[in-house]
Amino acid sequence: MAHGADSLTGDGSPHAHAQGEHETGHPGERTYIKVAVILAAITVGEVAIYYLGLPRTLLVTLLLALSAVKFATVVGFFMHLKFDDRRLTWIFASGLIVAFSIIMALWALFHYHPIDYVRDLLP
Repeated sequence: MAHGADSLTGDGSPHAHAQGEHETGHPGERTYIKVAVILAAITVGEVAIYYLGLPRTLLVTLLLALSAVKFATVVGFFMHLKFDDRRLTWIFASGLIVAFSIIMALWALFHYHPIDYVRDLLP
């Protein structure tokens, strides 16, 4: 790849991407590789947690938390929200919060208020 005049530093040397960042502030290839390694490590941790034999409530809580971290990392880096307008970040975050709230409401509804006629149908 040829270095143009815009890729030269102030002293005229071609080190525009020395920090792994583009002029626009978006991450370079090295940053994406680091993020991919972190995501892979979290996934390995999720699989390991599953085989630890933890109580179901703790297991689900830990897996949901790790999934939320992975969601934020993917959206922040691979969808460039970390570098875009903060309003876009709030749109995705509010969607995650709404989805989490609905899931927790449904869980509470079915866990604490089971339908009586369904219990009568079960063997």
